[in-house]
Amino acid sequence: MALLITDDCINCDMCLPECPNTAIFEGEKYYEIDPDRCTECVGFYDHPTCKAVCPIDCIIQHPEHSESTDELLIKFKSLNIV
Repeated sequence: MALLITDDCINCDMCLPECPNTAIFEGEKYYEIDPDRCTECVGFYDHPTCKAVCPIDCIIQHPEHSESTDELLIKFKSLNIV
């Protein structure tokens, strides 16, 4: 699954530098996550780093982007072709 930042976001900037896929960006009102780039850190870390640093716990599973770990790994490989 991709992750989603809810409108509870306070724009603290903690998540932005944590994303290894550069999926997080500044939206009009708060930070957003590009579901096409989000791998929930699969391929990089054991857990999503953005969720770990969020001080208000406003990052959730995206209800419209359900992906298995295998699918996230395939996405990771396609985004990080060397």
